[in-house]
Amino acid sequence: MALTDVRAPHEQSEGTRSQVLRWLKNVGDAVAADEPLLELETDKVTIEIAAPVAGVLREISKQAADPVTPSELLGRIEAGSVARPEAPVGPAAAGTGIVAGESRGRGLSPAVRRLIAEHGVDPAQLTGTGLGGRVTAADVLRHVEQTRASPPAAGGGPAPAPAVAPADAAAVRRVPHSPMRRRIAERMVESLLHTAPHVTTVFEADLAAVLAHRARHRHDYERRGTPLTLTAYFLAACVDAVRAVPEANARWTDAALEIHERLDIGVATALGERGLIVPVVRDVAALDLPALAAALADLTARARADRLTPADVRGGTFTVSNHGVSGSLIATPIVINQPQSAILGVGRLEKRAVVLSRDGEDVIAIRPRCYVSLTIDHRVMDGERANRFLAAFTARLEAWTD
Repeated sequence: MALTDVRAPHEQSEGTRSQVLRWLKNVGDAVAADEPLLELETDKVTIEIAAPVAGVLREISKQAADPVTPSELLGRIEAGSVARPEAPVGPAAAGTGIVAGESRGRGLSPAVRRLIAEHGVDPAQLTGTGLGGRVTAADVLRHVEQTRASPPAAGGGPAPAPAVAPADAAAVRRVPHSPMRRRIAERMVESLLHTAPHVTTVFEADLAAVLAHRARHRHDYERRGTPLTLTAYFLAACVDAVRAVPEANARWTDAALEIHERLDIGVATALGERGLIVPVVRDVAALDLPALAAALADLTARARADRLTPADVRGGTFTVSNHGVSGSLIATPIVINQPQSAILGVGRLEKRAVVLSRDGEDVIAIRPRCYVSLTIDHRVMDGERANRFLAAFTARLEAWTD
C-alpha cells in the first residue's frame, strides 16, 4: 500500500504558531487531488491544506488543537485507492475535528467546542456568522444570552434556569483566548517591555489638499472598482518621510542597524472581536496612488473575509495604524511591530479652528486636521529624527497636488 504524506507548509510567517483547526475529511473518506483536507490556524491567518493526490485518507497524525511545525506530517493518503462502502458515516471518529450534530458542513474550533460543552448547547441550534457559516465563540455566547433572556414558548417546557451569581461575586462571561489574541498579547508585551524603549512624537496634519484631491478623483476610482481611501495617501506620504529618515525603515541588531532598501508597509486592520491583523503592501515606493488604493482594497477585503495567506502578513518593514477610523484622536504609544523600528499612527480627521497667517495678519480658519504620531525604537533613532520624519510626512500631505 503506497501512502503519500500530507505535510504542513514549509514556510510560514515569522513568529507565528500553527495548530490544526479542523479536519474536513475522516479516515476512510475518498479525496480528490487539490481538494481541501484540513485547516490550520495560525495566530494571523487560517490556511487550507489540500490533498496532494487523489485517493483515500488512511491516516490522521495531528488532531484538532494539536500544535504544528513547518513541514510536519499531518496525515497520509493512499493514492489511487477507492473508499470502502462500509466507511463510517454520521458521527466522525474521535479527534478528526468533525463533530456529530454539525449542520450544513460547518466546523467547530476547539474554543467553540469547549463553550458548547460548558453551556450544554445543541450545535444544531446555532447560527454561524463566521467565514462560510462557521460557528464562532461569539455565536455560542450570543445564543446562550438570548436563551436566558427569552421567555418560554407557549405550551413548552420550563424556561432554562437563569445563572445566578453568588451574592458576593459579579457575573462573569468567560471568553477563551483565540490563538490570534494570545499572540497579539505576547508580541505587545515582548516589544514594549523587553525589546525596544518606546518614544512617541506627535504632529498635526492639515488634510485640506488631500481632501480636495480625493473629491476630484474619488468617483473615477469608484467607477474602476477601487475605493480611494485616505490610507492610500498616508502610505504615499510615508515614502517621502522614509527617504528623509531611512532608519525609520530599519531593524536593530546587536552588530549593526540594518536599513531596508525596499519599503514594505504593514497596515493594521481591525477584525472586530477576532483581533487585529497587519497585511503588507509591497514595495510602496514603486506604486502610484491608484496602485496603492487597489492594493489596500484587496488586502483589506481578504483580511476581513479571512482569506489572507501567510505571505500576505510576512516581512513588513514599517507599519501604519490608521486608528482614527474608529474615533480616537491620539493613541500612544502604539506598540512597535518587532523587529521594525517605528510605527505611524493617524488619528481622527475633524474640523478645527486654527490660527493662520494671511498677508501678515493672523486669522482664524476652519481646517480639516488630524494628529499623526510616530512611535520609535529609541535605540535606532532620537527624537530629532522622528520629528524630521513627521515633518516630511505632513509636508507631503499638505502640499498634495495632481
